[in-house]
Amino acid sequence: MSKRRLPMFPLETVLFPSTVLPLRVFEPRYRKMLEDLLVGSREFGVVLIERGSEVGGGEARSGIGTLARVLEARESGGGHWTVVAVGLQRILVDQWLPDDPYPLAEVRPFPDHSGPGVDPTSYATLRDQLHHLIDGLVALGEANPSNNAEIAEDPALGSLQMAALAPLASFDRQRILEVNRVEDRCRLLGDLLSEAQELVDLRLRAGEGGAASWTPR
Repeated sequence: MSKRRLPMFPLETVLFPSTVLPLRVFEPRYRKMLEDLLVGSREFGVVLIERGSEVGGGEARSGIGTLARVLEARESGGGHWTVVAVGLQRILVDQWLPDDPYPLAEVRPFPDHSGPGVDPTSYATLRDQLHHLIDGLVALGEANPSNNAEIAEDPALGSLQMAALAPLASFDRQRILEVNRVEDRCRLLGDLLSEAQELVDLRLRAGEGGAASWTPR
């Protein structure tokens, strides 16, 4: 994808490549955007709202987001639409254009920079770290075992998939999305997973979630 003009959907969540995004569309400006998407390429950009709200406009928007494609759209009555989209690749916003009537921007791809890469053993450890964290959340009743999904063997994609599955705040998800060296992204993700694991371990030791028999590995 070269530089292009793209409809944009600012949200209070971060979308990663290869992950699914369910949406409820009801604002007139985004209904119009959806109508245009369904007769066009079906592609739009998703960026995190840094300040403000999804409804009404006037929000402060992140400059790095994800290109998405509409997979399914169904009208659910009362002018509301249920939409399923999927993230495709990261994008950089070069320029925000006037909302007419919905947000538009000039964007270009935001690929990873080349680097030394990620050692396979370190990457396997990172995946184990995530699975262990989700096991703890399952014991607390805050995750479903199905959340332990298969992760890509490629660290460039897999690190983004793991960030999508991990219990991270939107701010931390955005930090990961913006890192454009895979080894740096894996390092940051490992630090964030360790912090989350410490909190989960404390809660489990305190007997939350009826998981007193659970022992951290």
